[in-house]
Amino acid sequence: MTTVPTADTPFEADLKLAFELADICDAVTLPAFNNRSFSIEYKSDRSEVTEADRDAERQLAERLLAARPYHSLFGEEHGITGDASSEWQWIVDPIDGTSGFTRGIPIWATLIALNHSTDGLCVSVVSAPALGRRWWATKGGGTYADGRRCSVSGVANIADAQVNITLNEGWTTLGHADALVELTTSARRSRGVGDFWQHCLVAEGAMDVAIDAVGVQPYDLAAVRLLVEEAGGIFTNHLGEPSHAGPTAISTNGVLHADVLERL
Repeated sequence: MTTVPTADTPFEADLKLAFELADICDAVTLPAFNNRSFSIEYKSDRSEVTEADRDAERQLAERLLAARPYHSLFGEEHGITGDASSEWQWIVDPIDGTSGFTRGIPIWATLIALNHSTDGLCVSVVSAPALGRRWWATKGGGTYADGRRCSVSGVANIADAQVNITLNEGWTTLGHADALVELTTSARRSRGVGDFWQHCLVAEGAMDVAIDAVGVQPYDLAAVRLLVEEAGGIFTNHLGEPSHAGPTAISTNGVLHADVLERL
């Protein structure tokens, strides 16, 4: 992966550390994926977890808390560690897309974000080694994909839009499943790549709308939210509130956001 934070990059030191943490995770997760060298367990919510998830987060935590002992870490596998009273918190998912990871689908990534209690999200790195891709963003510094500056699309109508929808039972419970099906048939083209990649594609301008599954958590969303926002897009829950708290997430190029919310 190309590492290109420069001296004039906002939050340069933290971004460089996030790259290092991503490298640490890639060194654990990619060999396990390629070699199929893991066993699968199931959490209480029936989601999968592997030794690679846990080992990647453990190694990341050791390096992070050695470098930033006055920060806290909120990870999917081990919860909150470090200084829980700190105004700085790293939000990490060692393998976003574990279900695909276990089946040999290369759409999975390590998600790393740094959040300040007052200033919000400041640094984001998304590393997808099986795809050979890495995205990053800093507050006020823009979004990049493999070193290329990203910008959302200018598509102004759903009829011309590429939309990505992850439809699950939660959308039926919320009463929006039929509206989402109608949205897919109204769009120029619909896709369902799921997980982090849909929001990365919005940030790149390749996708115009991405609607995530119901039940997503902060560690699924924090990193991709900053990517979308710094690329000029909008990232909210289904109520239209800017948030990475879950349990829903919608990202768009901004132009289409009001229309999407109205359809829901």
